[in-house]
Amino acid sequence: MKKRIVDLRSQEPLLDIVSYGRGGRALTQEAREHISRTVRRVPEVIVKVSGGARTLSGVERHLDYIGRSGKMEVEGDGGERLQKERFEQDLVYDWDLDLEAREHRTERSIRGMRKPPKLVHNLVFSMPAGTPAKALLRAVRKFAIEEFALKHRYLMVLHTDDPHPHVHMVVKAVSEQGTRLNIRKATLREWRKKFAEQLREQGVPANATERAVRGRPRASLRDGIYRAHQRGESIRVNRHLEESRPMDIGNVASTRRARLIETNDAIKKGWGQLQQRLVEDGDISLAQDVGRFIGRMGAVHTDQELALHELRTRVHERHEERVR
Repeated sequence: MKKRIVDLRSQEPLLDIVSYGRGGRALTQEAREHISRTVRRVPEVIVKVSGGARTLSGVERHLDYIGRSGKMEVEGDGGERLQKERFEQDLVYDWDLDLEAREHRTERSIRGMRKPPKLVHNLVFSMPAGTPAKALLRAVRKFAIEEFALKHRYLMVLHTDDPHPHVHMVVKAVSEQGTRLNIRKATLREWRKKFAEQLREQGVPANATERAVRGRPRASLRDGIYRAHQRGESIRVNRHLEESRPMDIGNVASTRRARLIETNDAIKKGWGQLQQRLVEDGDISLAQDVGRFIGRMGAVHTDQELALHELRTRVHERHEERVR
């Protein structure tokens, strides 16, 4: 999946600092609180689509995985607790996924073997290490009730087996009214905002702002890529290493780098204008916080530059080992 850069000219971010800085939008109390959370680096929520299943076997495999083969307690949309082996088989029939799969299999064969649509969407809601797991689960539960209750069937399970507590949620793609759920960028932005609100209601500091607006335009590696990179097995990272091998880090030129710099410059300019507006409004304390935030913004780097840095680090480490 290609990484996307927030284009401040065509997309409205969750925190529209450019519009605020130009005076195009009123600085409400809610907006000031959002600005304050962002510049104070309040933990950012993560809501991501981790995939989805197009076949019954795919649904069952994922349910078995998140339920840890019946060892984890899975919570259904009616509040029921499911904790037994092979619960996924009962759920497939309870959600009528077998009927839907059979219907689309027939339609697919008629249309010439086109890929069938998703039966379910797999979502993950997570927060940094140290977040109270039970509060996280309560926030996700409230989010799900408001977003999906009486529409899309869903279930969830809390995982605390790694430092970042997270909740896996499986949502039926077609609602009880026959409407298909299409998850777009705007959908995920809105979900992040609502999830952060639910966490704050639980007393958990949480924020929802795009990476670019926070001065971090380069998206981090996805979980699987990161773990493979740690083992030295990432195809993507190794490809960047090979591409970067003959280049000097100061001379790497690419369209992506130009876009990153353009976005970062626009972000800094927006924050600067916003700081000036806060000064004019007499909100000196928040303006000072914004100034410190701007001062901590780092330089932007492309994947290729970071890969080259990694290559040089590896070469240096191997040289050190030979010297010893």
